[in-house]
Amino acid sequence: MKKHIQLFAIVALVAFPLITFSQPQPPNNNPGGGAPTPGNQVGGGAAPIGGGLALLLGLAAGYAGRAVYDAKKKLAE
Repeated sequence: MKKHIQLFAIVALVAFPLITFSQPQPPNNNPGGGAPTPGNQVGGGAAPIGGGLALLLGLAAGYAGRAVYDAKKKLAE
């Protein structure tokens, strides 16, 4: 067991600098991701909300379904 901990510590010490000091991608000229805008205006409107919205609606439907199921179960008792 002690060998596993030592091996993990060595791997973590070698991998940690590689992960923390990696270079990020250079910034693009259009921070909003949408169509280029003139001057110093910040572009916008390019945020993808479709996937998050579907996830939120799915979770809400699951929560409501569970609440209805629990309510019917409680009435049956």
